[in-house]
Amino acid sequence: MENAIYSISPIDGRYYKYTECLKNYFSEFALFKYRLMIEIEYLIFLKKMQLPELKKFPSNNNDLKNIYKNFSKTCCLSIKKIEETINHDVKAVEYFIADKLELIGLGEFKSFIHFGLTSQDINNNSITLSIKNCTEDVIIPIIEKILENLLEKASNWRHFKMISHTHGQPAVPTTIGKEIMVFYYRIQKQLNQLKNI
Repeated sequence: MENAIYSISPIDGRYYKYTECLKNYFSEFALFKYRLMIEIEYLIFLKKMQLPELKKFPSNNNDLKNIYKNFSKTCCLSIKKIEETINHDVKAVEYFIADKLELIGLGEFKSFIHFGLTSQDINNNSITLSIKNCTEDVIIPIIEKILENLLEKASNWRHFKMISHTHGQPAVPTTIGKEIMVFYYRIQKQLNQLKNI
């Protein structure tokens, strides 16, 4: 990473090659994208609640959803520019959506952006969703790969004998494969708990 010397911590500096996969979930860019998605999906939800004022709001939401689906660096910088002026990150997202609604012919519905919400409603849902998506897309696959590796090693080493220990003292004979399976079992149990959260 060329700007590593300006990094705030080793995570976005020397270790960036290991943490780069997290930028789509936990960077400022990602947070703005998640906020945008929550705001737009909420607007769509309001239409489904059959508010009389949204009667003319289109049922086909593709143009609306494309605002966050096609979110780019340019879009993010536009929001940051708005934020510089008003000094409010979530409000900047609202203004950005309002501009986009004008462009797709839905400007009359601007007053329903963020209707009845607080900034924390948006932030809490955005951050929770980013953690959920990262867990499903990145963390669980990595743990499953580790389990696969442990299972292979347990199988390959099932005949290799070793002495077990209890309280630091030599105990009964065992196999390396069996001991590796202990780790496999414990991690599998934790993974199942993680998937159920």
